[in-house]
Amino acid sequence: MATSAAALLLGLAMLVAGADLVVRQGTTLAARVGVSPLVVGMTVVSLGTSLPELAIGINAAHQGNAGLAVGNIVGTNLVNVLLILGLSAVIRPVSFEPRTLRVDLPVMTGAAVLLLVLALNGSLTSADGVWLCAYGAAYLALMVVHAKRSATTAEDVPSGDARARPAAPQVMLLVAGLAVIVVGAEFLVDGAVSIARIWGASDTVIGLTVVAIGTSAPELVTTIVSTVRGGDRSLALGNLLGSSVFNIALILGPTVIAAPGAVPVPSDLLALDMLLMVTTALVCVPAFFTRRQLTRGEGGAFVAAYVLYTTWLIMTRL
Repeated sequence: MATSAAALLLGLAMLVAGADLVVRQGTTLAARVGVSPLVVGMTVVSLGTSLPELAIGINAAHQGNAGLAVGNIVGTNLVNVLLILGLSAVIRPVSFEPRTLRVDLPVMTGAAVLLLVLALNGSLTSADGVWLCAYGAAYLALMVVHAKRSATTAEDVPSGDARARPAAPQVMLLVAGLAVIVVGAEFLVDGAVSIARIWGASDTVIGLTVVAIGTSAPELVTTIVSTVRGGDRSLALGNLLGSSVFNIALILGPTVIAAPGAVPVPSDLLALDMLLMVTTALVCVPAFFTRRQLTRGEGGAFVAAYVLYTTWLIMTRL
């Protein structure tokens, strides 16, 4: 127990340090290369902070643990939107760029709906995994095109001294920050899962709660650090939205393909938790479009919904 607690605390400390490094260097890098922080957050940062989910998902699938593999993704997306985005809005209202409302929000909602549709028959096959990967690849290609257009537009603006200096140091520090986050998440998840197993929690509940919160810790810390610092939160917001898409498409997709056979989706996970994930994504549409921001009250409602869900989950399914 003591060893598990120590691993959890060490992982949390590494996450805080890595997140601060990623936010600072990611924002600086975006300014130097002429790409918006939102795009950097949706591509490099979101893919990097999703690595823990990929490692856990593939390992769980090979062990035949569908509850942990699929539950981790569903739980992580609920954490991203309800808990992390909600907390960020409670601290300071979150404003959305027009492209977020036109593109990123519909893509995030579409990913959730696609997963639900593919899982309706009670399992996810390799073919389903290919569909998920294709969806993620199309979104990633869209982000790359947008990044190139942003950079091309920025080239028309006279460059300052900061833009003239090489970006290599920022790239190296950004990669270092992502590495610290990934390693820290592994420590945190290992410690948390060990403690949860001592308490007798089921694998599905562990995947939906402990592992989901643990693997979402990079996004949580990155977002809260960015919010508390009071600067531009575009990178952190892009990280949240991008991770919510990539978790389903480019994390669960390869996980399903790598599994030795079809990955069964537990009936309670399909009927309750996955349906809640889709409902949450759909609720985001009117919430985001209202005044083009998520207010403190709406953020508080998101957090309250997550607390109620987690409480119900623990009380009924342990």
